[in-house]
Amino acid sequence: MRILVIGGTWFLGKAIAEGALSRGWDVTTFNRGRSGTDAPGVQPVHGDRTVQEDLQKLAQCGPWDAVIDTSSSELAPRDVLLASTTLQTRAQRWIHISTVSVYAGWPNEPLTEDSPLLKCPADADESFGYTGEDGSPTKYGFQKAGGERAVAEAFGDGAVFLRPGVIIGPGEYVGRLPWWLERAKRGGRILAPAPAEQRIQPVDVRDVAAFALHQAAATSSGGFNVTHPEGISFGGLLDECLRAVEGDGTPLWMDPTVLASHGVKQWTELPLWRTHAGVWAVDSQRAVVAGLRCRPIADTVRDTWQWWAADGRPVDHPRWAEHGIAAEKEARILASL
Repeated sequence: MRILVIGGTWFLGKAIAEGALSRGWDVTTFNRGRSGTDAPGVQPVHGDRTVQEDLQKLAQCGPWDAVIDTSSSELAPRDVLLASTTLQTRAQRWIHISTVSVYAGWPNEPLTEDSPLLKCPADADESFGYTGEDGSPTKYGFQKAGGERAVAEAFGDGAVFLRPGVIIGPGEYVGRLPWWLERAKRGGRILAPAPAEQRIQPVDVRDVAAFALHQAAATSSGGFNVTHPEGISFGGLLDECLRAVEGDGTPLWMDPTVLASHGVKQWTELPLWRTHAGVWAVDSQRAVVAGLRCRPIADTVRDTWQWWAADGRPVDHPRWAEHGIAAEKEARILASL
């Protein structure tokens, strides 16, 4: 296999590049050379994917059996369209890392791949879309849906869309799981969102990478929800965090309405906590049938702590600062119990 990884230097892109090399594949990476370093053994090409001349230079390095695009999360659909049309004759398949946010019903409704998508033109600019008053739908979701349409227009049956919810694991740059691990390490009484039995579906970055590579070599097309098929309870996640750090903290499970009365922000101040009915009800059976294999989340927690405790340094990213409740605010809430 000869593949092109757009991105390829950090988190998912790095895991994909390294996984492809371990399979003996020929790997080209394309990025600006600003975030992380290219894995030894790849053919790096540096450039800006929004610049036509840089894409034309990249095209000369092909052809490839497949493109795996890991770097479009902050791009307008028209930028995705530019890259996919420029490389249209240089690859047979395009594996596009998308998101469950492309669904019109997320996060309010249970989802399958047959659920309706948000509508956005393939050539839309960054102004297209809106975020609803209750946070659904999101402008981000509209933009990503337009990116999917751009790839579909260029690659047709050669287009594959991977739609993860939350990706965690070694190298995480958002900071959700590292924050819970650090909080477990600090110990004491830990503010936690009830019910402890609530199941969540984060998926390990290495498992997403393996599935992306599997799809690069396959013949299937269309969308795949990439969420953990078994998941783990929120209580189980915190137990595993405490076990990994050898901590003696005690979670105190607080009703969501009480958390809201204290102004605790879902999804960020208590990472992975969200009360919407569909946020952790995303069916991934189509992906499982197609080859998705997810390790136990307990293994992901353990491996992430080993990486983090060994001076793990993710790529600097503004989203890191968004996650985790301030210690002073948590203490005030705990003191009210």
